[in-house]
Amino acid sequence: MTMNNNLRVIFMGTPEFAVASLRKLVENGYHVVAVVTMPDKPIGRHHDTLQASPVKEFAVEHDIPVLQPERLKDEAFLERLRSYQADLQIVVAFRMLPEVVWAMPPLGTFNLHAALLPQYRGAAPINWAVINGDTETGVTTFFLDHDIDTGRIIHRVPSPILDTDTVGDVYDRLMCLGADLVLRTVDDISSGRVEAIRQEDFPSDVPLRPAPKIFKETCQIRWLEHTVKSAYDFIRGLSPYPAAWTTLRTVDGKETQLKVFFSKKEFSEVKAPIGSLLTDGKSVLKVALPDGYLHLTDLQVAGKRRMPVADFLRGAHLEGAALL
Repeated sequence: MTMNNNLRVIFMGTPEFAVASLRKLVENGYHVVAVVTMPDKPIGRHHDTLQASPVKEFAVEHDIPVLQPERLKDEAFLERLRSYQADLQIVVAFRMLPEVVWAMPPLGTFNLHAALLPQYRGAAPINWAVINGDTETGVTTFFLDHDIDTGRIIHRVPSPILDTDTVGDVYDRLMCLGADLVLRTVDDISSGRVEAIRQEDFPSDVPLRPAPKIFKETCQIRWLEHTVKSAYDFIRGLSPYPAAWTTLRTVDGKETQLKVFFSKKEFSEVKAPIGSLLTDGKSVLKVALPDGYLHLTDLQVAGKRRMPVADFLRGAHLEGAALL
């Protein structure tokens, strides 16, 4: 690798996913002149404690100046950003930038996206790739332009999705793969070796799938709409966070929210009504679906700890219970 230690870089990101890329740049001698991250987040019962983002914590530990604008078009923020005279800006898991920001550095601004663009443009590409049962995903670096996730592609690196992977497994894999790709991309840009390609020039024989932001209602398991495999993929595509959920109604009419973190497939003839709940009261809790049963193996009742199904069933009274 050829490093340009004179290259002045501004890094923009917030979560742990972004820290891996920032750490890779710092460890390899690139001059990160500042980071831009979200304002500290109020936490606690009374919201009286402020929590710094993982990117800010890393930056402070390494004496890198930190900018935390409320508004990205605020003139005071823009003036300070210009003052660093960055050659290049890098975005990893941040927010949509206005043109006045992404067009500022002479070498442009590139983003790391956790999918193989042009597939899965949007806020939750890893979740949707797993939910949709894909067997491959990857990471992409691309130059920002006016529309979200549509800019010219610099590099793409594929990565498999195993049938047993949760979104957490894929997230960790892509975080490391993405950090390596960010380093490679910065090196190529600084050395003038980049030939970015329009996304329209990537042929695809499948329709483009979006990756919209995930909300609580997105995570509800609608049993009547699923097959065994689609329900299995849906659950692992939201595990461990934010987690798929369903509502358990017992015979007395009490309803409890139940998060499901993992499940097991059983393809067989189904004699029970679709969506009904079956259990032996000891170690088996399964839902009838059109092509078999989905065994719920890793659960959490609202307000309690996550637990294996055997612990959940111990003392539970599920005769006549139903999932809504």
